[in-house]
Amino acid sequence: MKLIVAIIKPFKLDDVREALSEIGIQGMTTTETKGFGRQKGHTELYRGAEYVVDFMPKVKVEIAVSDDRVEEAIEAITGAANTGKIGDGKIFVLPLEQVVRIRTGETGDGAL
Repeated sequence: MKLIVAIIKPFKLDDVREALSEIGIQGMTTTETKGFGRQKGHTELYRGAEYVVDFMPKVKVEIAVSDDRVEEAIEAITGAANTGKIGDGKIFVLPLEQVVRIRTGETGDGAL
């Protein structure tokens, strides 16, 4: 099992959710977050004062998938989140040792 963590632009969240739903992945957790990479923020003007916005708004999407679904999940996220512009985000894949469904006590792939 793997935990896929994707950092994407906020306006792409619905597209990513739909793309994952189309391939049968329904469960996900999202968190509003801020960060920067190569995008490095930008300068804004507010009431005549210029200030630097270092951290850009992002959404972190977390999904747990079985090993055989990792590549198709990555492809779905990449296809839906891609704008071709800097700041599209990143996808991280982490090993997932155990999953337990609290309601039933199921473990492993059955709990996904």
